[in-house]
Amino acid sequence: MKFTLYATSLLLAFATFLPAQETTTVNLTDDGRALINPDMGWTMHFYSNVPSNYGSKLEPSDSLDWFEGCSTIYLRLPWADIEPEEGVFNWAIVDTPAQRWIDKGKKIAFRFTTSENWMEYATPKWVFDAGAKSIRYTWGKGPDPNGKAVDPEFDDPIYLEKLENFLAAAGKRYGNNPNVAFIDVGTYGMWGEGHSTLGVFKNDSFSRMSPERTLDVVKTHVDLHCKYFPNVQLCISDDVAGAEKPGFDFPETDYAFSKGVSLRDDSILVQAPPRSWFHADMAQKFWPTMPVILEHEHFKPSQERGAWNNDKLIEAVEAYHASYMSIHWFPDVEWAEISDTVRKINQRMGYRLLPSQVSYPKEIKKGEPFEVSWTLQNLGVAPCYPGGFVALTLKDDKGGIVSVLTDESFDVRDLPVAAPGEAPKVERKATFRVGLVAPTTRPGTYDVYIGVGQRDGTPVFELPIPGDDGKKRYKIGTIDIVK
Repeated sequence: MKFTLYATSLLLAFATFLPAQETTTVNLTDDGRALINPDMGWTMHFYSNVPSNYGSKLEPSDSLDWFEGCSTIYLRLPWADIEPEEGVFNWAIVDTPAQRWIDKGKKIAFRFTTSENWMEYATPKWVFDAGAKSIRYTWGKGPDPNGKAVDPEFDDPIYLEKLENFLAAAGKRYGNNPNVAFIDVGTYGMWGEGHSTLGVFKNDSFSRMSPERTLDVVKTHVDLHCKYFPNVQLCISDDVAGAEKPGFDFPETDYAFSKGVSLRDDSILVQAPPRSWFHADMAQKFWPTMPVILEHEHFKPSQERGAWNNDKLIEAVEAYHASYMSIHWFPDVEWAEISDTVRKINQRMGYRLLPSQVSYPKEIKKGEPFEVSWTLQNLGVAPCYPGGFVALTLKDDKGGIVSVLTDESFDVRDLPVAAPGEAPKVERKATFRVGLVAPTTRPGTYDVYIGVGQRDGTPVFELPIPGDDGKKRYKIGTIDIVK
């Protein structure tokens, strides 16, 4: 033990007094590309409640690689379309479009709804046939025995029993699926947005519940999702706390936050400025630890009402520190009209990791310590929630990996965020060795790559710099290894 401690101390001292070495300094600037990274990006509404909205015109081979920054397919469907008969599931409606994105290395997201104003039964009819309480209504009017749509009472025991069975089946299928980016707690309220009181109706008495009952219902639906999707990032609509109530703290969203459920605002650009959104303050509790999701209003209806504003869409990303934004219309139409705005948002939405400067020796000796320094910035509006570590990889002229060197002393999750153009620079230093004991390392000139990812050097994140080897490692220069 004494020998081990002595040897360790000697090694640390030796590493502290490194010989002077001629260095290579590489300055890197953001190349402006859209990045596809975990926990961020544009989400394509393949299904937006109505199955024909908005993926129905896409070819089966089209996963929107041309829509810069599109990382996720969003599948928002009524429960009745997935479980038309009790215990009989139509998973193909979900899995078919999902696999198109997964095949391209992208992610999927879900909302399962139980209340829709455009169809009679969003909750399957067999649930009500089993005895669950229902309310028939006419949209915009209220309860109506001749109404065309039927809602459940969202805390009815039979409804909850059948819903739990459905969520258990969905959880078995998707609860541990690494391809799932997030799932909405969308089984409560109109469109899954929590309009339960229902303020969307002119008749305020329709299904209006006390604040205490509303909170209990929100808790019940949050808990069910947490039970069956414990390893998935969940989120909940801001409207469960009231569609237009400003403020920071609300019992419903505070409870969701306490359970690790993030925030989603489905109401961006529904109304014209200055009422373009209502809950940016609410988002301040969520974004430091969880990705915040924004959904803008259906694109064309927003334009027709005079609510659409490109600058306000960009401003919303800043105000909410948003990691995701929707594509909420037929994507070719939206891209054709706002591609410049999309590109501006891509420079800020989520996180954007830039190693703006890297310095390393021009020449190193096999097995001897050398120092590398780098300057890191996060140019985005949100933290890099998954976290990761900077690694250097040396490759030979055949592309073979010669050495992998990871700095585990700093997690990029801790890079601060700031206003545009004000991202702080974090300077780091690390001491490495190449070819100590093994593997065999021959003298020669090797390519130097930088990447950010797992502790073992596996790269995870796209960086906004050139030189990608196709595996998210970026060539920044060469280094000579001598005996």
